Amino acid sequence: QVRLVESGGGSVQAGTSLRLSCAASGRTFTSYGLGWFRQAPGKAREFLGALRLSDGGTTYSDSVKGRFTISRGDAKNSVDLQMNTLKPEDTAVYYCAADLFGVLVRGRPTYWGQGAQVTVSS
Repeated sequence: QVRLVESGGGSVQAGTSLRLSCAASGRTFTSYGLGWFRQAPGKAREFLGALRLSDGGTTYSDSVKGRFTISRGDAKNSVDLQMNTLKPEDTAVYYCAADLFGVLVRGRPTYWGQGAQVTVSS
């Protein structure tokens, strides 16, 4: 079993920044990646991007590229999601996920965290 724990969510004002973190444990991650998704009320879960643990390579959805950045966290099997210039439409539950990097990119990972609420007010 892989356990994923998100942290760093909260309420912020539009135009500011927020950083989420995800820590993974319980399994060997040599061939895995860690990714981020979000789900707003009444909408489908949306892929944001992913990082390959072996070399730190990343890929992003076009909808957030240039504004959101995924990077290695300080812990061995962890990633951060840096969100800049936040907008009210970014309000959602943000989920960390783990699987083979290619599976993450295709949007169907096996393991999920419980999610972190991010609320952006105008």
